[in-house]
Amino acid sequence: MASAQTVSAAELRGKNLRHALVVDVRTPAEYAQKRLLMPTALAPVDALDPAAVAQRNGILADTPVFTLCASGRRAQSAADKFLEAGFQNVRIIEGGIAACQEAGWPIAGQTESSGPPASIERQVRLVAGAIVTLCVLLGILAHPGFLFGALFVGAGLVFAGLTNWCGMALLLMRAPWNRKGCTGGACPLGGGKTAGGCQ
Repeated sequence: MASAQTVSAAELRGKNLRHALVVDVRTPAEYAQKRLLMPTALAPVDALDPAAVAQRNGILADTPVFTLCASGRRAQSAADKFLEAGFQNVRIIEGGIAACQEAGWPIAGQTESSGPPASIERQVRLVAGAIVTLCVLLGILAHPGFLFGALFVGAGLVFAGLTNWCGMALLLMRAPWNRKGCTGGACPLGGGKTAGGCQ
């Protein structure tokens, strides 16, 4: 299976996207917080079904598909799923939504003060740090066996860094606070309007 190519956010600005599909594979909560001010398809990577996304958005196997996430890791996983499903023209937007914002793409979404949860990467750092701290404290104050918990989390983070696969991130994406804002798993949204039952 061929691997998906990458495209920078700046290069993407020069492409005609009228006959292409940008698939945002972040969580609905992340999407509500910050998204491209253009028609995109929201399809969280943990529940991504390329055939369903294609059917909902009227695209064919040779339609250009661009996958987008927060930094590029989930976009890579999503691109692999599209390639496995037989899509031939799949690209990953390098640097994710942050790179798009830096490149001058118009961005829509809620403000930080309006209450959406933090990005998945930030949630992983918060949970991992809390578990390590708790395990070390319990290892010092209660029983040394708790130190193995800190070791396990640390090893998991090293594994995630080496393989680009993070089990904790996959679990957090299924958390209720990360599922608010959309139903159905793949909702096309454009600009500030709502569609397909999404807000």
